[in-house]
Amino acid sequence: MTKKWFRIGMVSVFIFSLALRFWGLERFNTLVFDEVYFAKFGNNYLTHTPFFNAHPPLSQYMIGIGIWIGSHIPFWHDTVNGLTGSLRSPWTYRWLNALTGSFIPLVVGAIAYQLSYRRSFALLAGLFTACDGIFLVESRYALSNIYIVIFGLLGHWFLLLALDNQNRRRSFWLVFAGIAFGASVGTKWNGLWFLSGAYLIWIAAWVIHLIHYFPNPKLFFTSFSLKEPQTISQDLEASTYSPSSPSSQTPLQSLTQLNIFQMLFYLGIIPALIYSIIWIPHLQLDKTYGFIAVHQQILKFHLHLGGNSPNVHPYCAAWYKWPLMTRPMAYYYETAKSITEPLPVMGPPLPASAGKVIYDVHAMGNPFLWWFGVAAILFLLGVLVSQAVILWVKEKRFSVPKTLSADTWIALYLVINYAANLLPWVEVTRCVFIYHYMCAVVFVFLAIAWFVDQCLRSYYQQLRALGVTITFIILAAFIFWMPIYLGLPLSPHDYKLRMWFNSWI
Repeated sequence: MTKKWFRIGMVSVFIFSLALRFWGLERFNTLVFDEVYFAKFGNNYLTHTPFFNAHPPLSQYMIGIGIWIGSHIPFWHDTVNGLTGSLRSPWTYRWLNALTGSFIPLVVGAIAYQLSYRRSFALLAGLFTACDGIFLVESRYALSNIYIVIFGLLGHWFLLLALDNQNRRRSFWLVFAGIAFGASVGTKWNGLWFLSGAYLIWIAAWVIHLIHYFPNPKLFFTSFSLKEPQTISQDLEASTYSPSSPSSQTPLQSLTQLNIFQMLFYLGIIPALIYSIIWIPHLQLDKTYGFIAVHQQILKFHLHLGGNSPNVHPYCAAWYKWPLMTRPMAYYYETAKSITEPLPVMGPPLPASAGKVIYDVHAMGNPFLWWFGVAAILFLLGVLVSQAVILWVKEKRFSVPKTLSADTWIALYLVINYAANLLPWVEVTRCVFIYHYMCAVVFVFLAIAWFVDQCLRSYYQQLRALGVTITFIILAAFIFWMPIYLGLPLSPHDYKLRMWFNSWI
């Protein structure tokens, strides 16, 4: 794929994402799902109203900024309500989320490119991300999860850019990586899993490296960039983990050029500093609790939310239900007698027997994208395990290949980051929901994009046909379920046609 067509493709993905997120943004003139908290909180900053928030405040700052800017734009104010505490158009508290969410496919594509330098892989990753439902839904309302994801992904992209550069340019990107990771945690605490994924892949790279340099473990506390030029040259010749050419190497193979002190400063101190600074405006507004006390209150709030069962909330879904999407959730559900009948701003829907038209905004992913993606993650895990087992059998001891291919590094990166963003939820006993999976599922999108790209680039016609088929199914599924992502009017029959399982309702 030429650079020109790659750029055209990525711009098209962005325009496609932007159009879907901004279309009919103020159709539902009410507060949808957790907008009852986040849209109100964002407006509270503008009206200087103190309040307690069970999460760090960054996403509410962003929503507040969006409300302020939107209120000064002289259009898109055809519908207004006072549900945020002030008379606002729904467009004002939603548009910045829609714009932010439109960039997520581009960032995912940028990560894919930095991992492989393959434009086809990057374009597929961006396209598949743009064709997911839960990201579309979360982007169209004043909710917070979009900001966790985009800042966490930016942190990873900046880290990869840092590994692809040297000296001052590397430090420049590492600073931005630290800022982005801090912003992700400053949105919700589970943004910390993005940062933990960066640390885990760095540790994995050093473990692999030290297996081959075991006689000199002190290398862990130095970086190649601090050595004498002659020593650097010798190490590069002996090691397979430093970049040589884009066709066979990736920035991941430069991870061992970062020593522990650099990691602790750029991806430890800087994120902690950014996280602390984020709290300053909120603590100045609400002086009830100090910095330590407010964190104690937040922790207390989450510990007392109750167990992870339908008795606590009908849409509670434990972590193991997320990958197969067995329990998505409705963010908005209303019925009407006809399409022309206006929907109530607030209030219960009509009885099922009276409603002829259903408006449902369902927070669910693209089923086939998620299912194929989980299969791709398992495939990559199998590849990694099989390589280790084969070496164990051959050498009668634990070992790693002297040369790891770029695709093996990509597999390691995706599996580790997927696990880092999913497995911490195993120990969480409070009620959790499917949207908590958004931080992990982006690596599922990358995995299936990698698999399809491998198929399309294959010599075998059957594999190329498989890649085309998977892509077509994902696109067709997105179109099929789009009415419940956008809340389009559906007849009861058409609604049930899209609710394949009772647990989806």
